[in-house]
Amino acid sequence: MAGSELYEKFLALHQRDRGFVMPNAWDGLSAQLLADAGFEAIATSSFALAASFGRADGRHQVTREEHLAHASLLARLTGLPINGDFEDGYGATLDDVAGTVKGAIEHGLAGIGVEDTSGDPDNPIRDFDDAVARVRAAVVASQRRIVVTGRTDNYLQGRPDLDDTIRRLTAFAEVGADVVYAPYPPDADALRTIVSAVSPTPVNVLISPADNVLSVEELLDLGVKRISLGPALYVHAMGAAEQAVRSLVKGDLKSATNGMDFSRVDSLLHREER
Repeated sequence: MAGSELYEKFLALHQRDRGFVMPNAWDGLSAQLLADAGFEAIATSSFALAASFGRADGRHQVTREEHLAHASLLARLTGLPINGDFEDGYGATLDDVAGTVKGAIEHGLAGIGVEDTSGDPDNPIRDFDDAVARVRAAVVASQRRIVVTGRTDNYLQGRPDLDDTIRRLTAFAEVGADVVYAPYPPDADALRTIVSAVSPTPVNVLISPADNVLSVEELLDLGVKRISLGPALYVHAMGAAEQAVRSLVKGDLKSATNGMDFSRVDSLLHREER
């Protein structure tokens, strides 16, 4: 599917009266599981990818090439639109961000996110002008062949400033971001305010506001157009693995080895052949 066609297909999901859920996969089997369940699009998770390599997220420890190869694999396996959770665009300069977007298009991605994070623990959020310029560079490079999400991590980085969050998201929309995103606003009122402030630009939400996990229908009622899960499914799976390890330590082989049936694994891995 050509880039422009894939862009239109993915963007159309955000323009429906009711939005959609876009869960995040972390490997081929999880991607096939989500595709088999009927989800219309899936995303990568920079956290899960970094963890699978034994590295930290958001610290420039995963390379652009590693993430592109990973995302391209998910696209080939599932045939679904894939949104890349590409941290700050993988690069120090605007040209680097543009290069990442062009690489994502070449690897068949349908969407890409660019955060205002810096990778510097002492100054984790980029200055406003720098953040906006990076989203603008991503939009220019996209040439409407990939959906660009502009994201501020204010709340994730301990900056609970709703006004600045809206200022950033509004600016991202004004320079052409197709979707905007601020993970974990404090409550439903703040999320509703964000949705209203940036309208008609679609808003992504990571699971829910920080104070309460809402249902999908409740989030859609607030005007959210896309619901992602970030690393939530991955850490859920790791939680099950940890429970199995605890059973193994106790000598309980039955509990430690009670997981997905291998026939189901084989069925998912050969899903496209059905």
